[in-house]
Amino acid sequence: MSTLFIKNARVIDPENNIDEKLNIFVDNGKIAEVSKNIHSADVEIDADGMAAAPGLVDMHVHLRDPGFTEKEDIITGCNAAAAGGVTSLLAMPNTNPVVDNTEVVEYIKNKAANARARVYIAAAVTKGLKSIEPTDIEALSKAGVIALSDDGRPVENTKYMAQAMIKAPKNNMCVVAHCEDLYLADGGKINEGEVSQKLGVKGIPAAAEDTGTAREIALAAAYNVPIHICHVSTKTSVALIRDAKARGVKVTAETAPHYFSLTQQSLLAKDADFRMNPPLRCEDDVKAIIGGLQDGTLDAIATDHAPHTPQEKADFEKAPNGSIGMETSLAAGITYLVNKGLLSLPQLINKMSLAPAKILNIPAGSLSVGENADIVIFDPNEEFTVDVNKLHGKSKNTPFKGMKLYGKVKYTVLNGNIVYKD
Repeated sequence: MSTLFIKNARVIDPENNIDEKLNIFVDNGKIAEVSKNIHSADVEIDADGMAAAPGLVDMHVHLRDPGFTEKEDIITGCNAAAAGGVTSLLAMPNTNPVVDNTEVVEYIKNKAANARARVYIAAAVTKGLKSIEPTDIEALSKAGVIALSDDGRPVENTKYMAQAMIKAPKNNMCVVAHCEDLYLADGGKINEGEVSQKLGVKGIPAAAEDTGTAREIALAAAYNVPIHICHVSTKTSVALIRDAKARGVKVTAETAPHYFSLTQQSLLAKDADFRMNPPLRCEDDVKAIIGGLQDGTLDAIATDHAPHTPQEKADFEKAPNGSIGMETSLAAGITYLVNKGLLSLPQLINKMSLAPAKILNIPAGSLSVGENADIVIFDPNEEFTVDVNKLHGKSKNTPFKGMKLYGKVKYTVLNGNIVYKD
């Protein structure tokens, strides 16, 4: 293994309360020293004017592999991750076949072995995501699965959800919940409100998410077990989570960049790249999401990276839900939160690296000596326009296309090796 020396960087390491100009010495794939000392190394990066932080941890990613590799696959998804500074990600189970057995887990592990990011695996709570029969949680855990979710849809059978939440901690797993009442959602396409009325498109009420959030919190409280709430988008869900935390319920939560930066008004252009589930909401919801990030109600920022082909996204109403996000997440956070004085840069890095690593209980999110040398080096001040033709995954369906963002990833280091260079 070679050595790496990163000099003159603004080192941001929330775990160790570091935010100052320092050097990082990497030896044998591990952090060997973070100090002002000079080292000679096989590879040297002069990061003057740049920031260096623990590699980002995206705890909500759809790699589409196996089964939907025309949209994305494990290798291309990890290429996109590397280009966005993401060094660890949690892959969701709504593939084909579904990640509900050890054979699919082995397939993902084998294919991810040489990828440009660490791929952690979420398996399904129920077989085929159908809420009819639970999966074998113990066997999945032994195979290396670290999380459980029927993401893409909720676990409709409350009993199976409760059983998973009780079993997960005993198997060193966490349950990450897609909160939605499918009866209330009722096949809606966008947020129910003035925009859905104006466009004549069936809406999804905020209550669909909120009742799902309330159920998971009630289960966590009743059984005194942890739950992680995915992609929070409404003011009521933020309030429910805040209240639950105050009562000592073991709840953590994430939101996504589009929920703190965009509103349902973006949908007036009838561009399906702005359609995701949960849908873009109202200005009040965006303010509540930002407030939740500021006061710690929302622990983490994840992308819900959901690739679809241009052909699928061509029809506004028929298109599947989802947008990609790994290559723009850090820049969206800097542009919409840090540059507006809503979060500090160390607070943003905490939400995108250390906090998700702790929730998932994985070795990431820290520049402590001895930890994996997974590092993102970025220029927080560099402005760029999001060009879909320069993205590194297979799909182009980003709601940030054509936008000017700040914060360009310059290098991504995985296990001490440069896996991306701008």
